[in-house]
Amino acid sequence: MAQYTTADIRNFVLIGHSSAGKTSLAEALLHTAGVTNRLGSVDDGTSIFDADEEEKQRKYSIDPGFGHFSWKNKTINLIDTPGFPDFSGGALPSLAAVETAVLVVGASAGIEVNTRKMFTAAGERNLARIIVINKIDADNLDLPALLSAISQQFGKQCRVLNLPSADGKSLVNCLESAEGQAAFAEPAQAHTDLLESIVEADDELTEAYLSGEEIAKEQLAAAFTKALAAGTVIPILFSSARQELGIKELMDVLADYAPNPLQGPAAQLRAEDDTIEQISPKADGQLLAQVARVSADPKSNIRNAIVRVFSGTLRSGMNIFVDDNRRGQRCGHLLKLQGNTSDELEQLIPGDIAAVPKLEEVRTGSTVKGQPGPQIIRPVKTAEPLYSLAIEPKSRGDEQKISEAMSRLADEDPTFRVTRDAQTAEMVISGLGDLHLRVMLARMKQRFKLEVLTKPPKIPYRETIGGTATRVEYTHKKQSGGAGQFARVFIDIEPNERGGGYEFIDKIFAGSIDQSFRPSVDKGIRAQMPKGVLAGYPVVDLKVFLVDGKTHPVDSKDIAFQVAGREAFKKAFMQAKPVLLEPIVNIEVTVPMEFVGEIARDISGKRGRIEGQDMLPGNFAVIRGQVPLAEVSQYNSQLKSVTGGQGSYTIELSHYEVVPPNVQQQIVAQYKPKEDSD
Repeated sequence: MAQYTTADIRNFVLIGHSSAGKTSLAEALLHTAGVTNRLGSVDDGTSIFDADEEEKQRKYSIDPGFGHFSWKNKTINLIDTPGFPDFSGGALPSLAAVETAVLVVGASAGIEVNTRKMFTAAGERNLARIIVINKIDADNLDLPALLSAISQQFGKQCRVLNLPSADGKSLVNCLESAEGQAAFAEPAQAHTDLLESIVEADDELTEAYLSGEEIAKEQLAAAFTKALAAGTVIPILFSSARQELGIKELMDVLADYAPNPLQGPAAQLRAEDDTIEQISPKADGQLLAQVARVSADPKSNIRNAIVRVFSGTLRSGMNIFVDDNRRGQRCGHLLKLQGNTSDELEQLIPGDIAAVPKLEEVRTGSTVKGQPGPQIIRPVKTAEPLYSLAIEPKSRGDEQKISEAMSRLADEDPTFRVTRDAQTAEMVISGLGDLHLRVMLARMKQRFKLEVLTKPPKIPYRETIGGTATRVEYTHKKQSGGAGQFARVFIDIEPNERGGGYEFIDKIFAGSIDQSFRPSVDKGIRAQMPKGVLAGYPVVDLKVFLVDGKTHPVDSKDIAFQVAGREAFKKAFMQAKPVLLEPIVNIEVTVPMEFVGEIARDISGKRGRIEGQDMLPGNFAVIRGQVPLAEVSQYNSQLKSVTGGQGSYTIELSHYEVVPPNVQQQIVAQYKPKEDSD
């Protein structure tokens, strides 16, 4: 592979809603660049990016795909991300590995739910953004209406860079020329609008432009990069990946104008005291890299950690450290991924992306360093997994195998979690939706030959208190022939602010309880909190004060005060107006206009609040609101039934609210507590 510098690197990610044609665009880029000798297809299963069996069967991306090509002496790394919101656990972390996000919009479908979400997420990362309107060879298009919708929803900085020609076989370059015959719109006006947005990022250039001075091509190129990085311009390009129309034009923009790793937003290093330091991309600096994805090779099942280097140079054979682990690991071969194939590298310079096989204790978002220490690169925030299923082995004796398989899958996806319910001892898997969990279970069956039975979704309720209780007493006595057990405690309990967590305050000023036993009371309370008191859900946001008690000179022991603390806490909790908290989610439902009224009434009937509604191209609308998660845990099937499969929705955690008394009563009535063993 030819030598190149950090300034020669361009990193970009393809984002957008499912079926916009991101993977097809990635295939067209590699084919046009001469990397592949045929144009891969998602539909016929020949795409090198959708190589997983689940992806081939379902005909859509589930995981990010990585590739690279050379164009105009630039090394260009691309990441193809999945478009379904259920798989944003792979898409969002990819934003941390690049400087540029290319938002792909289907010409027919227009702006969809994940189009808006990923555009916003890229903006929050301060990435340069480019919009590609793909599939312009489709029938019955209204491209002027789509451009208007893009401008309305994403801002006037969205400017046309090229336009389909009148014959539909080429594109008119509106940056280099104000002339040409376009199928719609005026290239001259598009040229003026684009130049104005570009020079806006440079005061001197703006003054020169307004004075009528001619701007040199080199000046304009530098200003374009600056404007892209600053967000004052978001160029719009057109393409048909299937016809390979507009592909070279996109590659030219990436090579000529997209910011390199020296010009993009600096990664942030967080120290142990939460101070933030900007990372400087120096090849001779300390090695600092971040894992963009953890994946398993479908043939060998070897785990690859795909890393983006931000500082220093990563070399094969060097000693590296993951997160705050002080035990070093030897870096094996470095692999430059090209879809489902790879080539070996000797080193990775700042800005580059490659895979490191067989790293241990590594997850998506992990920091890889050349020296041990607590510093970490700030990861991308992902959605909270709110959809849960309880699972049990289909075959007896598979519990341990399933636990290990689930753990490996969770390492690959930060939005997939596996927990053990403290009260029911059930294994619970959580993700971003029904589709997400079904795909993970299908993968477990395919990779590990393991199957499970599932139970209805569990709602992550929380328990807390609405009042106070004072001097609640519990005495633990136990005599069994030999040494006995004795502990007596008095506690006060009061609410903490929402999100304040649990606090234990020792208010004993005399020696009524020996100093060595006071932490035991706290330990007993902490052991009870995950199990709940009211209905078996974790307890949150309260303060416990240890105010009095009594110690026996012979029979008092650590375990005795743990039991006394636990039981006093349970008594006090029930006296302090216990309440259940339920997760409230932000919901966006996209449906044809004819179903808007019915969906709005349905959300209101689910104890929800409608907060707004936006019109979308193609006679669609998006309804925004907030609703208790418990009311929409099975919403996927309900929405399909109402809209005939034409509706889609996304949810994400907003906050927790107190459950209404009548609902709380029903939940508590179903709770069957287990006896605690002392």
